[in-house]
Amino acid sequence: MPKLSINYSFILLLILTSCGSYKTIPYFQDLAQKDSITQNVLNYSPLAIRANDILAINVISRNPESSSIFNYNLSNVKGNFTVAPDNPLIGYPVDENGNIHLPLIGTLQAAGLTTLQLRDKLNTLLLTYYKDPVVNIRIVNFNVSVLGDVLRPDVYTLQNEHTTITQAISMAGDLNITAKRTNVLIIRTENGKRKFVRLDLTSKNIFNSPYYYLKNNDEIYVQPDRTKYATVDRGYRTATLVLSGLSIIAIVLSNLYR
Repeated sequence: MPKLSINYSFILLLILTSCGSYKTIPYFQDLAQKDSITQNVLNYSPLAIRANDILAINVISRNPESSSIFNYNLSNVKGNFTVAPDNPLIGYPVDENGNIHLPLIGTLQAAGLTTLQLRDKLNTLLLTYYKDPVVNIRIVNFNVSVLGDVLRPDVYTLQNEHTTITQAISMAGDLNITAKRTNVLIIRTENGKRKFVRLDLTSKNIFNSPYYYLKNNDEIYVQPDRTKYATVDRGYRTATLVLSGLSIIAIVLSNLYR
């Protein structure tokens, strides 16, 4: 009768996995199971420009050759604009005092304003120089970091000022099955202070959190659960056993053929 080989490491992994509950996996579990739910958005505040942001500013007027002095290293794309690919961070840097420095205008306070507010302010100032100017502004270094137990941890550049934590996690390929959805850490630096906030993605309360909408340089850390460690540890243990076995075989063969 053939002998049955038992993989005890695999059995241990199954036991550890079975100890987990499916209830820890789905998002927004306490959201009512209805066809349609309407909720007022009360926690969104427009993204404000901050020191060290880099602004892409595009100015269009009836005298395009003159107004093009604002548009260095910018390319028009179907009426909008994008930063030229050779250097994605060329633009107008916001200095430590919250100012930008523009042709014709000179020094202009930008920090604390939204891109729409700065657009309107700049549009009014340019009426002195151009007829019917059109101004577009975007923060080109709007980045968030997603790290930990996700499919594609990375630093992501955001095009949308309304980006949420769930959208950023989607960009990173979603949480792995071994991720702790109840303990997602967001790290935010504002006004010289660093804040650490833990969010629960299994609860509908995430939608009302003031940290649901992301800000520039937010960091999102997803903690793995113990199953992740058990899987990796099993791999290390298996590799160690294989190497030890090969070493023993090599020693035995070396002694036989002396």
